[in-house]
Amino acid sequence: MIRTVIVGFGNIGACVLEALLESPDFNLIGIVETNKELIKVKTDVSIQDDISKFNDVHVAILCTPSRIIPELAESILSKGINTVDAYDIHSKIFDLKDKLDKISKNNKAAAIIAAGWDPGTDSVVRSLMEIMTLQGITYTDFGPGMSMGHSVAAKAIKGVKDALSITVPLGTGIHRRIVYVELADNADFTKVSQSIKKDDYFANDETHVIQVPNVNVLMDKGHAVNISRKGVSGKTHNQIINFSMSINNPALTAQILVSCARAVVKQAPGCYTMIEIPLIDMIHGDKESIIRRLV
Repeated sequence: MIRTVIVGFGNIGACVLEALLESPDFNLIGIVETNKELIKVKTDVSIQDDISKFNDVHVAILCTPSRIIPELAESILSKGINTVDAYDIHSKIFDLKDKLDKISKNNKAAAIIAAGWDPGTDSVVRSLMEIMTLQGITYTDFGPGMSMGHSVAAKAIKGVKDALSITVPLGTGIHRRIVYVELADNADFTKVSQSIKKDDYFANDETHVIQVPNVNVLMDKGHAVNISRKGVSGKTHNQIINFSMSINNPALTAQILVSCARAVVKQAPGCYTMIEIPLIDMIHGDKESIIRRLV
């Protein structure tokens, strides 16, 4: 049994709890959450404000905003505890991997970072497409749907009480962001809108900010992705490969995190992304039955 702690209990943390309860090879020993307002689910699991209050933790599943994951992962790995996270700032993934790799090895622990669906399983799909067609162009189109990372980033802007960021695909990997904001008292909408558009999460996309009286009535956690590649196999051109899905965003992210938590305890010390991990390590069951079923 893999002794597991959930760190952070927002949308993803609550879904990780559900996924763990459906996974026979995990023993959920606790939740780490400093904001008691976030604990909305009735559970007999111990809730503490620090992971040090739990004994013999095999893996910590980090369910916090991406911007605090680097420091949090470093702290937990330094205790010799394995970690998995859904860090989603694509441009900084390799630098974080490089930093955490040293910390993991020094403390005989392992980490799998960027283990959501994008980055994460979509990264695996893009890798498979490139295996099939060495030359070519791959486009990843998200949505329409709620982006959790962008919504969290918008909520962190001064003057925002609540926010929902919707990603709208324009095709060939180009996206529009529509951000619905509920303002805090006395907040200036123009300043809020400008701050959101300057944020790293939004600065590179066409972004529209719309003020609404109540974000909650707009909430739909659905999302979607379509990945397409047009490439070359050997000398044969016009090989067209497509992958698409329509999903509940936090539920899928949570399931992938749990699968990676299963895999991380099997890895040598170090920090990994999903494309570096054997797929079979993420699947519950013995190797023979998995191979017979899937190969």
